[in-house]
Amino acid sequence: MNITHTKIVTVPVSDQDRAKDFYVAVLGFEVVVDQQMGPVRWLQVAPKGAQTSFTLATAEQGFTPGSATGIILETSDLDADCAELLKAGAAVQGQTDLPWGRQVTLTDPDGNSFVLSAPASSGL
Repeated sequence: MNITHTKIVTVPVSDQDRAKDFYVAVLGFEVVVDQQMGPVRWLQVAPKGAQTSFTLATAEQGFTPGSATGIILETSDLDADCAELLKAGAAVQGQTDLPWGRQVTLTDPDGNSFVLSAPASSGL
């Protein structure tokens, strides 16, 4: 096998403009692609410099908004990011300390659930 990395993760949303506002304004992602492709709009966002991006896809594209779970986003400063997210009105819950680091659950406006995680100093 010659697989090198994950390129795109689909995040199902009900309103691409609202989702774009959240991922760009609240999470600080950049727009990678935003263009009409036939009957559908291809909207792709990513953290600056990331290899993996999210495509924000709608029900018209065959996806159920709010059905994404288990996606882990890593941060170098969980406390600062949580404070910024809460200030922006984002849904952040359940700070947990675990052997591999600290984490919270973050939910986007459609109910897609992410884990925001800071690694333990032991490097697990």
